[in-house]
Amino acid sequence: MTTETHADTPTDTQALRRRMLSEKRSVAGSSVLAALVITSLKVFVGLTTGSLGILSEAAHSGLDLIAAMVTYFSVRVSDKPADADHQYGHGKVENFSAFIETFLLLLTCVWIIYEAQHRLFFHSVEIEPSVAAFVVMFLRWVWISGGRALWARLP
Repeated sequence: MTTETHADTPTDTQALRRRMLSEKRSVAGSSVLAALVITSLKVFVGLTTGSLGILSEAAHSGLDLIAAMVTYFSVRVSDKPADADHQYGHGKVENFSAFIETFLLLLTCVWIIYEAQHRLFFHSVEIEPSVAAFVVMFLRWVWISGGRALWARLP
């Protein structure tokens, strides 16, 4: 009785690597699409209701969109094999993309603090709740739940 592994031959290893790279790109692409939809909805609802909370969420989702795009491109670059200029491969680009995402998060925090202070001390804003606001919150919940389920399925 013999047991086989997934990577018995170099061809099997290469096929497994290609499948894993394809899955990484697919997940990154799906993240970009989901972030684009959620961000658009939150911007629309935030502008129509005037809610700083939803506008802050829209800014956060915009950050998620940019981060997803950075991740998508960094996954594509980091998967390239080593070459003469990058003898150890391109994997460090993922670390650099994490740095970019951290900087964008800091910028978002600064904007939210600035806007909150401005509204507290200089400009009163009336918030107009709408059905659209609740729809966006529900979709955000679905997106988070779906993301967790997808993450749990990954090896």
